[in-house]
Amino acid sequence: MDSCLMVWHMKPQSRAYRFTGHKDTVTCVNFSPSGHLLASGSRDKTVRIWVPNVKGESTVFRAHTATVRSVHFCGDGQSLVTASDDKTVKVWSTHRQRFLFSLSQHINWVRCARFSPDGRLIVSASDDKTVKLWDKTSRECVYSYCEHGGFVTYVDFHPSGTCIAAAGMDSTVKLWDVRTHRLLQHYQLHSAAVNSLSFHPSGNYLITASNDSTLKILDLMEGRLLYTLHGHQGPATTVAFSRTGEYFASGGSDEQVMVWKSNFDVVDYGEIIKGQRPPAALADSARNLPEVDLPAPSGRVKSLESVHKPQEPSSMPHTLTSTLEHIVGQLDVLTQTVSILEQRLTLTEDKLKQCLQNQQLIMQKETP
Repeated sequence: MDSCLMVWHMKPQSRAYRFTGHKDTVTCVNFSPSGHLLASGSRDKTVRIWVPNVKGESTVFRAHTATVRSVHFCGDGQSLVTASDDKTVKVWSTHRQRFLFSLSQHINWVRCARFSPDGRLIVSASDDKTVKLWDKTSRECVYSYCEHGGFVTYVDFHPSGTCIAAAGMDSTVKLWDVRTHRLLQHYQLHSAAVNSLSFHPSGNYLITASNDSTLKILDLMEGRLLYTLHGHQGPATTVAFSRTGEYFASGGSDEQVMVWKSNFDVVDYGEIIKGQRPPAALADSARNLPEVDLPAPSGRVKSLESVHKPQEPSSMPHTLTSTLEHIVGQLDVLTQTVSILEQRLTLTEDKLKQCLQNQQLIMQKETP
């Protein structure tokens, strides 16, 4: 962890900006809606607001007493919400550059906090295994969702603002209606903790990133898994769609950043975004197969890969889909196991070669 920020321009041969200022690991970043400001949080307990240009100037916000895990701008860019290991959620004025208020009902680290699209609500996710919904004006907790079996790692609003999705250490993704507080969908498709998620701007798709090293794309309208994306050689720690949904980017503990090109057969994103609908409530969203496995793009940074929609599958009996799902899960496990064994064999071969070389040197020295 080098404590700096990197900002890449996606145009070919464009230069990248490297911003320094934080004194410890940078844990989170977020662009303002206009793109004129960039917020970052760090283990150094500070939040910085940057002007993303060649100068890389920043303003420091100090109010948290522990690592800052999450930063997010309001839709109008006027406010910023932050979440921290000090168990609080804090709201700031970005233009006045001052602290406004704290939300303090969590009893463990707060990993994520996000504004609703209209800016009236805030949602937060915590290691106390709850997701809390807050009213920004009254500063009161409107509702607490307590159905996760482990730490809640990430949460975000659907583009329509009518529901939220939360990811957890228990390998699940859950969607709730923020008006009725009813559980709409429940996915358990990953074999390890889910670290991050992102809604497509149309509201029809959700992408997730997991410690099982995969990304998964879900069709929320049909409540089924569309794709599993392989590529990261370790936990996939973050993922996000671009503002238009044309691309999505993922990052992992393997120090790779991958940029993928999405293709959901959408002619005009703008028209679909205007008619955003929340996902339908489904009894069991995790059992609808098949899915399509896609390999990772080549290259370490800014790699592109087209994601093509598969043909619509024919219906299958529930027992068969369950069996296929189990087989897919076992194949993922076997793939990871083979990768680990290959790494260990390589290390063993290197050690044997070194031992042989050392033995040859010893024999040469002993020869009169």
